[in-house]
Amino acid sequence: MARGLAVLCLRRFGSVASRQQKWKSYVSTCNVSTMPPCNFVPEKYKSYPYERIQKIRAENISPTLRMYYKKPLLLHQGHMQWLFDYKGRRYLDCFAGIATVSVGHCHPKVTKATQKQLTRLWHTSNIYMHPSIHEYAEKLTSLLPDPLKVVYLTNSGSEANDLAMFMARIFTRNFNIISLRGAYHGNSPYTLGLTSVGHYKHGVANDFGCSTTMLPDVFRGPWGGSHCRDSPVQTVRKCSCSEGVCHANDQYIEQFKDTLNTSVPKTIAAFIAEPIQGLNGTVQYPRSFLKKAYQLVRERGGVCISDEVQTGFGRTGSHFWGFQTHDVVPDIVTLAKGIGNGFPMAAVVTTKEIASSLAQNLHFNTFGGNPLACVVGAAVLDAIEEDGLQKNSEDVGTYMLLELAKLRDKFEIIGDVRGKGLMIGVEMVTDKDSRHPLPVEEINQICEDCKDMGVLFGRGGFYSQTLRIKPPMCITKKDVDFAVEVFQTALQRHVERAAAK
Repeated sequence: MARGLAVLCLRRFGSVASRQQKWKSYVSTCNVSTMPPCNFVPEKYKSYPYERIQKIRAENISPTLRMYYKKPLLLHQGHMQWLFDYKGRRYLDCFAGIATVSVGHCHPKVTKATQKQLTRLWHTSNIYMHPSIHEYAEKLTSLLPDPLKVVYLTNSGSEANDLAMFMARIFTRNFNIISLRGAYHGNSPYTLGLTSVGHYKHGVANDFGCSTTMLPDVFRGPWGGSHCRDSPVQTVRKCSCSEGVCHANDQYIEQFKDTLNTSVPKTIAAFIAEPIQGLNGTVQYPRSFLKKAYQLVRERGGVCISDEVQTGFGRTGSHFWGFQTHDVVPDIVTLAKGIGNGFPMAAVVTTKEIASSLAQNLHFNTFGGNPLACVVGAAVLDAIEEDGLQKNSEDVGTYMLLELAKLRDKFEIIGDVRGKGLMIGVEMVTDKDSRHPLPVEEINQICEDCKDMGVLFGRGGFYSQTLRIKPPMCITKKDVDFAVEVFQTALQRHVERAAAK
């Protein structure tokens, strides 16, 4: 009887291999939006074959440098919002080298300025003067409010946050620093004390003098409502708050006070926070949380550090700096990633008083502020202004958020859509009621499908459950339409796979 039933099943549904083949055939014939046109033609790839690249990767590249996708991409060239692989296939880059490519891959204005400087002067170090550091320092600090007018240039975000910690401790003569859980502020031995993501923690001492406090996450945290965030899209959680009143914020501030009263001395060195958490999946706090937190920190003698590594340079759209969206002025600002459009540079901007405290003894950086980096940084600022990229971030980012919110209302596995400008997170769940994270293997497959259709997304969150969407700020609404339609197709395929199990 069992044999007869098996034969019947095979006749009706086909073998497992047959069904898998039919599924692949179905996937290949699904209607997918046409990729927007691009008149850029990449050069022909002439480097090592893919297999040799893989072998070198396995034998000579540190295994801690992990890659996306079952068959990792071998990228060859970039142009604005587009990336091209070694076969010439084009992809819409919705992750921008982890929120780093601000004005566009190989932006012609930045490329031209860099090429010109390459023929003039690469490096002198800070023992001599050269014009580009002075021109850039004046241009950068003119975009920041008083009293943030002194800049120290470094090479990476980790290095900038490392220096900010050092400055805060020297200036205040206090030691303890508070960060938010879920924060990523670097992975140097010093900054790992501030980074509060378990995957980055190694079994060595790195958090002496660092304490974390509850993350005011209005979607996944214990408190949250439908009016908390500075975003075109709010959570689906209900609340009874009236205009200007946020009970969730009050509860999270009480948790912050509890940290101040139990985990640190009466005086502290600093509090550091991203205006919107990046690696943790574009987590936004209640609107007035940072303003109240800054007040409490300053009452304890501490300084306030805004980590603008991902939120700076117009990405949030409404403002040039993320801290401005919270109506605060920090004492120290750290900058990286978008500052150089992919060129390795970073900065710490602070007040004259705090900067002077570091000058009591020698502190030196060989490459920070070299002529080439400063020219790149100045060209990026020019491109943001001349191309209207802050405004584009606001317009296109708001459009994308609203389009993604439509998918949230349609698909049970989208728990939350959030963000501001072109800093967007889409949190994936098993269902909206439980808010349990969608298993990582299912999210990976959704991203694989998107990649196969020509769109690259990032991932973040404690469980890698959130799609991180932070494209170059030159992206267009037509690009957004394409990306959203590709994502919708991938979601539909996921639903059909689940139903077929």
